[in-house]
Amino acid sequence: MHRINSLKHLALLGALKRPVKISSSEFTKYTSTGSKTAARTLKQLEEEGLIKRSIIPEGQMISITDEGRTWLEREYSDYRHIFCGDEKKVELYGNVITGLGEGQYYIAQEGYRSQFEEKLDFVPYPGTLNVRLTDHSADIQKNRNLKNMIQISGFTNGQRTFGSCNCYFVEVEGIPGAVVTPERSHYPHDLLEIISPVHLRETLDLKDGDEVKITIEDRSACE
Repeated sequence: MHRINSLKHLALLGALKRPVKISSSEFTKYTSTGSKTAARTLKQLEEEGLIKRSIIPEGQMISITDEGRTWLEREYSDYRHIFCGDEKKVELYGNVITGLGEGQYYIAQEGYRSQFEEKLDFVPYPGTLNVRLTDHSADIQKNRNLKNMIQISGFTNGQRTFGSCNCYFVEVEGIPGAVVTPERSHYPHDLLEIISPVHLRETLDLKDGDEVKITIEDRSACE
């Protein structure tokens, strides 16, 4: 709790935009803690890579790192979810994993590909990005009432039958795409299979274990 509160106060002082000069004793005015606790908290934030510090005669110069910004963005997303249950966008976080390798085969089927192009307004790259949500994001996803799902109908290609699925628009680190969920399966709620007009792994230089931000977008609410 001290960490996120301290990050918030540092951000309010401008540390997201530039290094701010502050001493541990001065910082206690913003955190309502003793000077020793404030000093320990700042040291912990530095050790965890959430802030950068440089000691100067008048105190220290502190700036919030990209990792610290991510912590604040998560906190912001949580409060938006609490107070704005019907907001147009929700941010989720997860880690890239290797799938079963079946995405390319299914995406390449003309019966799916043509519907994706018609209903999603893009031709998907032949493959999917698989993301395992963090526990907290998985809970949000499980309890979220997704509106305006886009249905992709099942079909047969003369040799076998392919089942229907549902899609909804997302952005992965700002790149547009869609989550695809088979309709007749008990698909894990913490696993997202994402298609996009670009090769997401290559475009974002992702490898297994990398964390990504997924923004769920309710496009019809903007129309």
